[in-house]
Amino acid sequence: MRTRDILPPSLDDIEEIGRRALKTIPRELRRHVVNVVIRVDEFPTEEVERDMELESPFDLLGLYHGVSLDRKSVLDTPHDIDMIFLYRRPILDYWCETGEDLEHIVRHVLIHEIGHHFGLSDEAMERIEQAG
Repeated sequence: MRTRDILPPSLDDIEEIGRRALKTIPRELRRHVVNVVIRVDEFPTEEVERDMELESPFDLLGLYHGVSLDRKSVLDTPHDIDMIFLYRRPILDYWCETGEDLEHIVRHVLIHEIGHHFGLSDEAMERIEQAG
C-alpha cells in the first residue's frame, strides 16, 4: 500500500480511540466521569481561540468545558453539559510531529482534561497517567 493511499483517522476514528482510551484510565478516576460527553471536532472554535489567546488553532489538543467538580455545588442548577473536546487536526499534527502512538496521545489528552474536571494539578495528572 502506498503512503498517499492511507487516509488519516476520521472524527469517528478519534472518538473510538477516545472511548478505548477512557477504558484504560484508572477506575477511581473514570467512575466520576460517566456523564461527561466526549466530543471530537476538527479544531477549537474561534471563540475558544480568542478566549484562550491561542496563536494557532493547532495549539490546543483538547478542552474541558463545564464546571469542575471542585467548584460544583449540589445546589447548582446545571446550565450546560460537561464535555471533553478532542481536536482532531491538532492531535493528528502532534502525532505526525512526534511519532508517538496515537492512542497514547489521545489518552494523555483525556487524562489532562479529566484532571481539569477534578481540579487536579499537572503533577497529579502525570501520576495518574503513569499509573495506567
